[in-house]
Amino acid sequence: MAQAATPSSSSSNNKDWKANLRAPPKDDRPQTEDVTATKGTEFEDMYLRRELLMGIFEAGFERPSPIQEEAIPIALTKRDILARAKNGTGKTAAFVIPALQQIDVAKNKIQALLLVPTRELALQTSQVCKILGKHMGVHVMVTTGGTTLKDDILRLSETVHVLVGTPGRILDLAGKGVADLSECPVFVMDEADKLLSPEFTPVMEQLLSYLPDSRQVMLFSATFPMIVKDFKEKHMDAPHEINLMDELTLRGVTQYYAFVEERQKVHCLNTLFSKLQINQSIIFCNSTNRVELLAKKVTELGYSCFYSHAKMLQSHRNRVFHDFRNGVCRNLVCSDLLTRGIDIQAVNVVINFDFPKNSETYLHRIGRSGRFGHLGLAINLITYEDRFNLYRIEQELGTEIQPIPQQIDKNLYVAPSAIDEPAGQKTAPVPAQTQAPSQSQSKEQEAAAQQQQRQLLAAQARAAAVNPSLAQQQGQVLYQSNGQQSRQNGPTQAVQQQQQPTAQRVGQQQQPYRGTPPTPGVIPRGGARQPVAR
Repeated sequence: MAQAATPSSSSSNNKDWKANLRAPPKDDRPQTEDVTATKGTEFEDMYLRRELLMGIFEAGFERPSPIQEEAIPIALTKRDILARAKNGTGKTAAFVIPALQQIDVAKNKIQALLLVPTRELALQTSQVCKILGKHMGVHVMVTTGGTTLKDDILRLSETVHVLVGTPGRILDLAGKGVADLSECPVFVMDEADKLLSPEFTPVMEQLLSYLPDSRQVMLFSATFPMIVKDFKEKHMDAPHEINLMDELTLRGVTQYYAFVEERQKVHCLNTLFSKLQINQSIIFCNSTNRVELLAKKVTELGYSCFYSHAKMLQSHRNRVFHDFRNGVCRNLVCSDLLTRGIDIQAVNVVINFDFPKNSETYLHRIGRSGRFGHLGLAINLITYEDRFNLYRIEQELGTEIQPIPQQIDKNLYVAPSAIDEPAGQKTAPVPAQTQAPSQSQSKEQEAAAQQQQRQLLAAQARAAAVNPSLAQQQGQVLYQSNGQQSRQNGPTQAVQQQQQPTAQRVGQQQQPYRGTPPTPGVIPRGGARQPVAR
């Protein structure tokens, strides 16, 4: 009888601890098969610690994604893993969960080393570790370049179980004997293709020499070039290979292009802002100089905007990343700094203001929208010079990028619960002080807001001219201060011309490129432009 009562008591306890969890509201947005096509395995079936399961469910995880379902059980056997899966399908949790499961909190040693290529991704990954392991008593530390070495040395004098960071800084700490990796059994490389690029390879080789020979090595990425094969043969012991990339692009991300001239791009961007129902957007440029110039233009158009690139101070980059993630601003202009691994669920539109040169960059860029199987939109502004890159990227990724239609169906990129909101006026992620003015505002109020905004920008410009260091410190504030008060987010006069496609519409009153008007709807893939049947 006693044995028969034990399972019932255990089942009761299971219900009790789940009932006491503070899980976030259920996400009712539709998801694609990228994350739903699983075998039916649950997190409870993986023999994880109760404390770790509590963190998983309180983080909003309901059931494993395909990559988590495949990788976690194998990783718990301490076998090396080489895993390839699409952007935004849960790769971070696929290595964080088994790493946390193997931590002995009573042991004052670094027991898991998680390497990432960028500082922003390091901050994000460390936050995931802290959220999932908050009931375990695990101590997580993040260290990156651009911060003072003294603070890291002081932190490492205390207990650290999981070390997350970029390769250069961790190698510096290990070389100085500050970070003791001699008893670190778990070694993870996220975005492994980037970490094994020529700029990082020497650092990775040196780092591995500080780890024990019996280490477990796990590599995760969406793209694996041939250089990964060399690393696998040299440093991995019969790794278990996982490849869930039956197709390269995300099923939930709809891709379009607009064929424009270079000088028409800002006008086209303004059209997109007015027409689309944007929750949050990321706009990519190919250089840091163009990032700043475009951010200034977007601000002048009256839209809230941040910018971020590699040449900024680390404190400014951290502030922009934190504020954008928290919904302070709707639009972020950036370089390829943020193409890797950045997970911001509110982003539903990605715009390639400058079209990338290679397919890997394109794949990672558009993967910033449509996170975890949700819907997203990727729009590419294509010039005549970009046409060959567009064709080549389509061929390499096995996808087709369609010409942008006059009207984009909101069902393709907006959650059903928010689809009734008017285009250009979605206010969910933006605080009250930066929301667009309501339709009921009078013209006098709007004019007054414009005048106040111009005076503020003029005052900041005068202060910057007097004190250049102040301009550097307040560079981000200048763009943050420009909320959506200077204009309404409704359609502009140019947008109301519904008879012409976007690619042609944005070129009104301008001379055509090389004496030939932009072809509406279709871009020529080589040679002379071909007329399109109306």
